[in-house]
Amino acid sequence: MNSNIILIGMPGSGKSTCGVLAAKALLKNFFDTDLLIQNLENKRLQEIIDENGISYFEKAEEHAILSLDIKGTVIATGGSVVYSEKAMRHLKTLGKIIYLHLDYETMKGRLKNITTRGVVLKKGDTLLDMYNERLPLYKKYADEMIVCDHQTVEDTVISIVGLSN
Repeated sequence: MNSNIILIGMPGSGKSTCGVLAAKALLKNFFDTDLLIQNLENKRLQEIIDENGISYFEKAEEHAILSLDIKGTVIATGGSVVYSEKAMRHLKTLGKIIYLHLDYETMKGRLKNITTRGVVLKKGDTLLDMYNERLPLYKKYADEMIVCDHQTVEDTVISIVGLSN
């Protein structure tokens, strides 16, 4: 009951949407690290990236993750959290990490607001570049993986609940 479930994955994989529903089903709290970053910085994610740059954002994200000391919670992380080995090591100490996997085409189809949602996309990189760079990192840190391409939100939530035992 006290252990955490930590969701990682590409933008649009359903970490926040499925996370809050899984938390309800598991009788756990829900925590979204993107909201923590916004609260600490008093800016939306995209504003932080636009005004301060990606390097600053990644440091802010790492700082936010390292400040977490919670139990009995489903934690939705930002897609770029895997760029920080320190943050990922800390998350590993907090609970089970579940990777919500999407293939590239599915992710691309789900991302309608790429310029406003706070996606960490390095200058000159395409969405495919970001996908290819992050994919091995998600696999490296995951304790479990759910392939979400052809799943409904409900299917993914059921899978998260099933893996959290």
